[in-house]
Amino acid sequence: MNRKIEMYRDRANWNEEPRRFVEGKIRELEAYENFQRVLEELDKASWSIPKGFSQQSVREDRDSS
Repeated sequence: MNRKIEMYRDRANWNEEPRRFVEGKIRELEAYENFQRVLEELDKASWSIPKGFSQQSVREDRDSS
């Protein structure tokens, strides 16, 4: 492996590669955690639509055409 690292030394910054990988993985994990938090908040939210809302909306839309 050391030979290959030496062979490609001019095309890759080998010291920087692990840092980039770790930074990318951290961003990925943070995004996942944020997404999970959003899903939890959505689950807690009380969603309700008044009875007859859909019928009324369709009727209004139909009548306005």
